[in-house]
Parts: sequence; C-alpha cells; structure tokens
Amino acid sequence: MKIKVADRISEVQEYYFSRKLREIAQRRSEGEDIINLGIGSPDMAPAPEVIEELRRAAADPTHHGYQSYRGIPELRSAFADFYQRHFQIGVDPETEVLPLIGSKEGIMHISMAYLGAGDHVLVPNPGYPSYRAAARLAGANVIDYELNSDWLPDFEKLESEDLDKVKIMWVNYPHMPTGKNAPIGFFEKLVAFATRNNILLCHDNPYAFILNSNPSSLLSVPGSKETAIELMSLSKAFNMAGWRVGALVGNQDRINEVLRFKSNMDSGMFKPVQLAAVAALRSPLAWFDSLNDEYRARRVLAEDILKQLGCKLDGEQVGMFVWAKVGPVFSDGENLSDLVLDQSGVFIVPGMIFGSRGNDYVRISLCSPQPLLTESLRRIKHFMTATIAQS
Repeated sequence: MKIKVADRISEVQEYYFSRKLREIAQRRSEGEDIINLGIGSPDMAPAPEVIEELRRAAADPTHHGYQSYRGIPELRSAFADFYQRHFQIGVDPETEVLPLIGSKEGIMHISMAYLGAGDHVLVPNPGYPSYRAAARLAGANVIDYELNSDWLPDFEKLESEDLDKVKIMWVNYPHMPTGKNAPIGFFEKLVAFATRNNILLCHDNPYAFILNSNPSSLLSVPGSKETAIELMSLSKAFNMAGWRVGALVGNQDRINEVLRFKSNMDSGMFKPVQLAAVAALRSPLAWFDSLNDEYRARRVLAEDILKQLGCKLDGEQVGMFVWAKVGPVFSDGENLSDLVLDQSGVFIVPGMIFGSRGNDYVRISLCSPQPLLTESLRRIKHFMTATIAQS
C-alpha cells in the first residue's frame, strides 16, 4: 500500500533526541560503552513523600477512572499556591490554571489552539526545537528571531519588521540552551513589546529553580496576563520528567481557548500522579537547595570537560545545562560532537539543533552522576591529547 502522510508531517523531521537516543542504544547493543551527556532527563528520584503519595493513591480503587480535562481541584490549587509562595503572584485555581501532561504537550496545544495557515510565529534562535515543530504542524510560518550576543531579543530590530501576521512569540528564560537568565527589567520590556504589537507571549519556564538564586515568572509583570501565558513543568526541578506533569497559567479566556483543543486530545492525568504532584509542589525550599548542591558539583566537572575541549563558556549561566562556544581546533559544534562520540564514546549535544545561532556551540547536560562526568573528563583528556598530537 502507498499511503501518503499528511502535508503537516512533511514539514517536520523526527525529533533529534529521538533519533540520537536510538543510535546510542544501537551502538551500546553492539558493545560500545557510550556515556550520554546530552539529554536533560533528571537521573535522581523525586522527594520520598512524592513517591509515597503515588503509592498510597494508587492503592485506592476509586482513583483509576477517567479524570477531568481541567485536572483535579487539589492540583490546580497547588499550582496557584506555588505561584503565590515563590513568585508572589495571585492565580485563581478555578479559572487560571490548566494542568497538562507535561509542558511539551502544552506547546502543541497552544500552537493548535491559536495558529493556522498564514499565521506567523516568532521563535528564538537558538531555542527549543519543539516551538518550531509545533508551529509547523499547526500550519503556521516560523519566523526566527536571532538572539543577540547576550542571548536576548533585539526589540528595535523586531519592530522594524512587519509584525502584522505574528500571533505568537515564544520566549524561554532561564533560556535553554544558553542558560541566560532574564535581567532586571527584561520581562517588562517583553510585555510592552507584545502589547504594542498585539502578540500573545508564550513563556516556557521549566528551569527557574535549577542553579538559579532568583527564580522568576513573566506573570509577575503587572498587566502581563492580558498578553502572556506561562508554561510550568515538574520535570526538571522536581525530578519528575517521566511523570509528565505541567501546567499552563494565564487568564481565564486563554485557559478556556486552549482547553477547547486539549479536551479533544486526552482524558486527563492518572489521579495518583496528580496527587503526587500536589505533594511535590508543596516541597520546602530545602528540596531545591539539596538538588542544587548536587548540580553545582556536577557543573564544575562539566565545565572542566568543556575547557579540556578548548571551549569558552559563560560562568553566569543557570539551569541544568552548560553551553559553550567551540574553540579553533574544531570547525563547529557538530564536528566536535561527532568526533567526541566516535573517538571517546561521550555524547555531547551540538548547538546546531537549536538553530543556526548554535552552530558554533555545544551543550552538556548535568543529568549524569559525578562518577560518569569524571570518567567523561578522563576520556576527553585522552581524546584531546591525541588530537593535539596529530595536529
């Protein structure tokens, strides 16, 4: 049978990490000892009380049926309380919170709810590839906005262009992959820009509590709910990537509009997972402190790896990755990534997958234990010794 895929599928490729993880698995099955320093999948467990709540709730026979499309009231309230406690932002749990099966789901739901053929979407370059893929799947035109040398948008340049067809602008601070944190006053400039140009700001905020002494939310800007929505995820800061729990926070109209699409796509999360997420959202600050102590130690090793490779990095990055510019020994990030994988069995991510502005960069995840990072450093030293000897 010859069955042609829909045109929307021809606009996107299989997700890079999906392909790369399959390649790594194949090479491991053939006997190669490969260390994966690429994907940001936390390797540590959630807090014990989170796991215990899942166990307790799963034992209740009444918890196994279909769940509300809007999530259980306890989870919506927990997200609202979290925003009040950590960001000092008032959020109505009844109308302004929509739990999601992870924030990546939210990226697709938002795109499908607002975008269609002829619409334009502003996507950061470099930036998370899913913004671009979701827009294309929705039939919209992707407009890259290149981040400047400080990894921020150039508002003056953007406003010199025709923005009439732009409906959505994706932003993400702390920024992935660069680790740039939002400077003072930046969110205010974003909201003002979006308001002037009638653009819906979509802020993806999963890294606020990782190695960041000043967690913040775009919704802290007065009046921002009129022009902005925010995605939050439990994947990173709570070690719950595989649990698939996130939320969309915004005003009632935006929540209801996205819900119209979402309610046709799923039947809500497993209730015990939602109840466990409530326990996670109530975690004390000590939870983040303990997590960050470990990431801080790992970061030292990751920086050493990149320095051994001759890369240049910014010591003020936040989040669970380290982003670095490739040195003169290698032609670009992809060249460096391929050589390191083939000759030392260590996988680091080439920056080109995040857009053309990432061509000369690589990224290391902090989601590997210190012994693996130490072994990676040993291999990298051996690789660089051989590389320099040959040059």
